Amino acid sequence: MEKKLRRIITGHNEEGKSVVAYDGSPYEEVYMWATDNSPADNKHSNDAAKLGIRLEPPANGSKFAFFVVYPEDPSKSAEDVEKEYAAGFAAMDASHCRPDTSKHPGMHKTKTVDYIILLKGEVTLFLDEEEVELKPFDVVIQRGTNHAWVNKGSKPALLAAILIDAEPI
Repeated sequence: MEKKLRRIITGHNEEGKSVVAYDGSPYEEVYMWATDNSPADNKHSNDAAKLGIRLEPPANGSKFAFFVVYPEDPSKSAEDVEKEYAAGFAAMDASHCRPDTSKHPGMHKTKTVDYIILLKGEVTLFLDEEEVELKPFDVVIQRGTNHAWVNKGSKPALLAAILIDAEPI
């Protein structure tokens, strides 16, 4: 039996909190590529992946990457987990992307629209007001909402991500 495609689209409620706006069928960290303007310049021969590892793409640009979400380690203290996330976001020049981490230390918000595909494993999408369990080939259209990717399982999860610069909410 063929798996039905699933699309999760995030949005904001009346209070500005991140929520699931749609969950259903569509209508019918290896850094891969980035653009630094729109329309993209295909004339240059430089390897755009060497622009550097940043969470957000350049203004008017995009980013294509794979990333792994590792299982949570229950032996680590909440303080140690927070320090690890803070260091990870700082390494991607993204400390400013963490407006509210009260629900989970991985919560972050970028000024992008993201197309995320879970390729392998299972993850939970944490939003301010909801949580969504994801299975392989589920697609998330992440629209500038505060969110985190959490692996409650025992095996790493692999995701593909395309981030496109967007007007902030």
